Amino acid sequence: MTQRIPLSAPDITGAEIAAVTAVLNTNSLSLGPKLEEFENTFAAYHHMPCAVAVSSGTAALHLAMIALGISENDEVIVPSFTFIAVANAVRYQRATPIFVDIDPVTLNLDPVQVEAAVTTRTRAVIIVHTFGVPAEMDALMNLARRHNLAVVEDACEAIGASYRGQTVGTFADISVFAFYPNKQMTTGEGGAILARDTKLADRIRALRNQGRHLSGDWLQHTELGYNYRLSELACALGIVQLSRLPSMLSSRAQVAAIYHDLLSPLETAGFLRRPPLCLPFRNVSWFVYVVQLCDRLHTNARDRIQHILQMQGIGCARYFAPIHLQPAYAGFPGVEQANLPVTVDVAQRTLALPFFNRLTVEQAIEVVRALANAIEQERP
Repeated sequence: MTQRIPLSAPDITGAEIAAVTAVLNTNSLSLGPKLEEFENTFAAYHHMPCAVAVSSGTAALHLAMIALGISENDEVIVPSFTFIAVANAVRYQRATPIFVDIDPVTLNLDPVQVEAAVTTRTRAVIIVHTFGVPAEMDALMNLARRHNLAVVEDACEAIGASYRGQTVGTFADISVFAFYPNKQMTTGEGGAILARDTKLADRIRALRNQGRHLSGDWLQHTELGYNYRLSELACALGIVQLSRLPSMLSSRAQVAAIYHDLLSPLETAGFLRRPPLCLPFRNVSWFVYVVQLCDRLHTNARDRIQHILQMQGIGCARYFAPIHLQPAYAGFPGVEQANLPVTVDVAQRTLALPFFNRLTVEQAIEVVRALANAIEQERP
């Protein structure tokens, strides 16, 4: 079935096309001036000293683990209600991801559960700002300091969000971002790392470029590295997207407000819960719009409702399938003992609706009408 209303869509204008075309008219397609400009602009946007552009958010997470010295026998606390790359990056280093439950409102790591999960082997915690909602940074950073834990902020879904007036990605020593086409801004494929320490940033740059340090030549490899570079084309696209980010975030907030109003009757009737438009001390950067279906519907109604919408050409998806229940983690140490009741409950209810900058009021009305009709079929 062709999607008439996609789940997501990048917002590309003539300015982005012109910027990418201009790069194609040069001899520099990799490791050129656009890379440096994008990194400098990205760092300046966050008022951070260093940014390193990489090929994906996954690559950013992996390099963060390496830079922190995470290795075999280490434990890293992570949520299970997130994209699987968060845990995979820990496993790449042969360390153990320890899955912790989430807060039912923010859907981010529950600080109480994080504290309870700390052991003598715990080296770090990856704080994910889920769906663009900032995590409880005061409590999480305080407990990390008490237990001498490294912190990685995963702001892949939250660029532009803030907690108590401070932009996410600026609390920890290392933070990561992603620019896949469904994100608030895109470079096609791509990601970035923010770091406070210039020496750490230089090492990450070497790691992304096959272990080549600045002091060596092209065939001099100082340590084991990776091909995690971001092309000049992607960087040119990112520069324009970043310049448009405030207006794009505003557009996404307007779409969220439209959905919030249209879905009010369904929430009042007890069929679903809307994501909160605002939360104390937080400015949300809208990545997706995810509703939670309620118990008044038949068992497993979410999956059938998802199918009904998809058959009508309306893009939708479950966000997220818990990592610890994925086939790739079957039999993994500690998974069977993981007790994550909030994660499991929320994951069975979530449904992401079409959400992108240019979603029209008419499209939103069609989505909500189709959702209401599908819910009607699932009432007892």
